[in-house]
Amino acid sequence: MDFMFDRLINGRSFRTLNILDDFNREVINIVVDTSICSKRTARELSQLFEWRGKPKTIRTDNGPEFLALAEWCKEQGIELRFIQPGKPNQNAYVERFNRTYRDDVLGAYLFENLDQVREETEKFIWKYNNIRPHNSLENITPRAFLLKCGKLSTAQADAEYPTFQQGVYNNNYYFRT
Repeated sequence: MDFMFDRLINGRSFRTLNILDDFNREVINIVVDTSICSKRTARELSQLFEWRGKPKTIRTDNGPEFLALAEWCKEQGIELRFIQPGKPNQNAYVERFNRTYRDDVLGAYLFENLDQVREETEKFIWKYNNIRPHNSLENITPRAFLLKCGKLSTAQADAEYPTFQQGVYNNNYYFRT
């Protein structure tokens, strides 16, 4: 996971908390808000754990929000791995993803409010996980990679993975059905 910063057209700053799965490059969630403290991060992670189960390890940089999560992760039985200061290449998947998210969403639009950022982000996540092939995954999508590896069945993907829900993707809009 990693944080990003940006601004609305009125100058108000906001942050995103980008959470990815290193195994299949899936975007698990992107939280968008004006402030995302360590308690909020823990709350978001708890919700993800209820949905997807707990990971064995979480890798982050040494930001203060993540340092404050160390005790919480210990209580959860999760190893919190910090990259070395000044070595973003040790968290290369999320750093590469951040560039893609910046190019495709944050840098591509002028946003008036957080709801617009969230809407474009949701569409981006769905497209990233379901349509966009990844070179590192044998040129298939994160969903197809999970199915190919036998990590989940099509029925599980449709029932348990909201970013995999069936829908209509047309004219850059995703409509849940």
